[in-house]
Amino acid sequence: MKISKIKIKNLFGITEQELDGKSVEITGANGVGKTSILDAIRYALTNSSDRDYIVKNGENEGEIIIETDTGLSINRKKRTNSSDYKSIKQNEKEVNSPETFLKDIFTPLQLNPVEFCSMSKQEQNRIILDLIDFKWDLNWIREQFGEIPEGINYEQNILQVLNDIQADDSPYFKARQDINRDIRNNQAFIQDIAEGLPTNYDAKKWSEFNLTEKLKELMTKKEENAKIEQAKEYIENYDNKIKGYEAQRQINIAAEEKNIQLEKESLQKEIVALEEKIKADKEKLLNLSKILEDKKKIVDLEYEKKVTALDESISRAKEFADKEPIDISTLQTECDTAETMKSYLNEYNRMKDYEKKIDELRIESDEYTRKIELARTLPGQILQESTIPIKGLTVKDGIPLINGNPISNLSEGEQLMLCVDVALSKPNSLKLILLDGVEKLSEKNRELLYNKCKEKGLQFIATRTDNNDELIITEL
Repeated sequence: MKISKIKIKNLFGITEQELDGKSVEITGANGVGKTSILDAIRYALTNSSDRDYIVKNGENEGEIIIETDTGLSINRKKRTNSSDYKSIKQNEKEVNSPETFLKDIFTPLQLNPVEFCSMSKQEQNRIILDLIDFKWDLNWIREQFGEIPEGINYEQNILQVLNDIQADDSPYFKARQDINRDIRNNQAFIQDIAEGLPTNYDAKKWSEFNLTEKLKELMTKKEENAKIEQAKEYIENYDNKIKGYEAQRQINIAAEEKNIQLEKESLQKEIVALEEKIKADKEKLLNLSKILEDKKKIVDLEYEKKVTALDESISRAKEFADKEPIDISTLQTECDTAETMKSYLNEYNRMKDYEKKIDELRIESDEYTRKIELARTLPGQILQESTIPIKGLTVKDGIPLINGNPISNLSEGEQLMLCVDVALSKPNSLKLILLDGVEKLSEKNRELLYNKCKEKGLQFIATRTDNNDELIITEL
């Protein structure tokens, strides 16, 4: 598709200008309107302009008409006092979604390739990547990653977006670093706990060990052993206890005899003094002998009662005295060991909690790794599925390469040739390229550029600043 007619009226300081579809170089001093012609063409194709004023000063309406050899006509009118007008027709029929239609027939590089050479490498890369035709939206991102990754500029080309997702400073990468740091910290905690546990510590065994029952069994056997020892000691002290009881009996009898003797002496003295009471005193004396016998009987009964009680105790003791003490050394060791091992359970369980947390963190880290690797592999899939507009274009780590070289490594001439290739990349595109300010190029590169455009059948409109006060259009 080539332009056959361009007509400009009252736009960007241009009163009226017409061009046919031939390649031309427009020369003249600054201010004569060279760039205005290109700006008018860009406005017709894009419906936008960087200039503050589009309509010529003093006029109410500016217009540009572009016609092509395929029957396409573009008519835009910019108005200051009413709504703008546009008509985009193909073979006399209005085109549906005209702005979208126009975007599909040219690339941004066609409208200002000379400026492309002076752009930063980031801007150059963005423009080249935007040429890759791959349809995507945020739903596509969500399908790939299960979410919309945060902290990413989604106004970029998809390849730049994917590069930012997998980059070393991306949220995914930083999140994975934080998780891996937590894993290392938890592993250190586990190591500290493990060093404090006995070798081959069996947590399941000691958590299930019924220490209460074992201690109860141990206490029962200790009590039985105590009874055995007490019984043996009780039996061994039988004779001594009998002797003690006998001595106490003799002491009690002696005491009673002494008391009676004293009372006898007192009474005998009273008999001497009280003859009239002799009979009564004699009877009392006789009674005292009986009382003594009764007292003796009471003491004997007390003695016999104690002996009987001792014999009963000895009989019970003999039930245990004949037994051998139970060996509780094994049970005691088992209980002691169980108490010690159970004391480690809290630390062991804490260590297991750390291990579980590490497993969860590893799953999370692996998922971030999967997403990062996905962002690294998706560009290759995209390049296989999408239309590559330029021969030799590949992408590595989000950076476009031409025959393996970054755009910024290409010479000025090579970058210009790249722009020509881009202009030819779409089969049904507008075969036009706008070259503003070619005086910035070396004469050699300018000639190479013109010749390649001619060889490839591209129409070009170039502007070059010189000292001529008039605008001159030269057909090339």
